[in-house]
Amino acid sequence: MRRRATVTIHDVAKAAGVSVSTVSRVLNDKDDVAPETYEKVRRVIRELGYASSLAAKSMRSRKTNVIGLIMPSVGEPFTIEVTKGVNRAINDLKYHLIIYTGGSPNLGHWADHEQHFVSLLNGSITDGMIVVVPTIKTFSTTYPLVAIDPHKEGTSFPSVIATNHAGAMAAMEYLLSLGHRRIGFIGGRPELQSAVRRLKGYQDSLRQADIPLALELVQVGDYSAQMGFSCAQKLLALDDPPTAIFAANDQSALGAIKAAKEAGLRVPDDLSVIGFDNIPEADAGGLTTVDQFISQMGYVATEMLVNLIQGKPLESNLYKIPTRLIVRDSCRAISGGPALAGLDLSSRERIETQTPG
Repeated sequence: MRRRATVTIHDVAKAAGVSVSTVSRVLNDKDDVAPETYEKVRRVIRELGYASSLAAKSMRSRKTNVIGLIMPSVGEPFTIEVTKGVNRAINDLKYHLIIYTGGSPNLGHWADHEQHFVSLLNGSITDGMIVVVPTIKTFSTTYPLVAIDPHKEGTSFPSVIATNHAGAMAAMEYLLSLGHRRIGFIGGRPELQSAVRRLKGYQDSLRQADIPLALELVQVGDYSAQMGFSCAQKLLALDDPPTAIFAANDQSALGAIKAAKEAGLRVPDDLSVIGFDNIPEADAGGLTTVDQFISQMGYVATEMLVNLIQGKPLESNLYKIPTRLIVRDSCRAISGGPALAGLDLSSRERIETQTPG
């Protein structure tokens, strides 16, 4: 027997022997349906393969209980951690999630894709959207939108960021406390707000320590392990190479460690390396780093978005996640360096020491 191409809500109602409104109440998880009727309707829905239309639901009730997550890639450590936080939040807040992605962190013309995805989700099948590392300052949307780690400052929509400048200064002050004075820096993509703020933290720390900025010690990276490896090779090839490297993210730092090992150097005995992010690979590799609580960024952004969806005001359009220095075993004091006990980071960042096991 041939099955109909499309099963409608009327088909479900007829097969279950109930009204269309009863089926609708079951689909919307209303609590005014008798348990046995609820189970019968759900069984018929499964048997007939009926799928309710989110778009149609939105048109009827103006709510879908679905939020959209838009990001360049789902395979990068940063976006993986963001998604973990969003996933926890939708479970706690009883929402569902749709993810739109371009499939690559370096997708060309990503700004056009961002706006296209926002337009697709704008009130059709979602109640609001989270955009991860958006490249533009504003979006055409009448529905709530929250950004995580936007590329530029002064965006027109609510955003969640880390205290990038303070975190970078905490990393630098730690290296300075260990006696390092010639510290290499591997930056991120220069068009990103986070990269600019971390570079500024590096520069300001040197200035406060009365150490001249040596341009040859600053390398422009792109937040990838491959570029971190290449930048570290250039730093280590200098006539007067650095005794320590501060990389603007963990992937770059792990690339730097690989370059050091290939150059016959031991980390931390011959070279100290510190990163930024605290991705799981940093923990596994014993990398000292700055935790920016990426998963928490995803959680907070989801909470902000749901508040906006429900018409609740936000305390602020900009939420800053405090960073924290995580001390593991990729850095060591050099001969003649001041003791760690003399370091005071209480005004900026806390230090958490983690040892294997």
